[in-house]
Amino acid sequence: QVQLVESGGGSVQSGGSLKLSCAASGFAFSTYTMNWVRQAPGKGLEWVSRIRPSTLSTSYAESVKGRFTISRDNAKNTLYLQMDSLKTEDTAVYYCATSRFTDYSDRGQGTQVTVSS
Repeated sequence: QVQLVESGGGSVQSGGSLKLSCAASGFAFSTYTMNWVRQAPGKGLEWVSRIRPSTLSTSYAESVKGRFTISRDNAKNTLYLQMDSLKTEDTAVYYCATSRFTDYSDRGQGTQVTVSS
């Protein structure tokens, strides 16, 4: 049973930084492509970033490219998202998700990130 637990969210001023973590269990984390997705108030789910399991190659949405960095520690079954130069439009609930389903329904409970101006 896939379990994903996000942490590290909070409130920060525009231009600040946060680092999110996602603890994974119940599946072979080191073999899965992992994602960060987010949902802003009143909006749908938005893909943010992806990291492959062994090559560690990464992809980013244009809206976060150059500001966010995804990483993983397969030995610790943990996914990370370093978020720098945060903007008010980054305010959202952030989820880590596997790539098992195209709707990212394999995701945790989320962690709130609020960026104020």
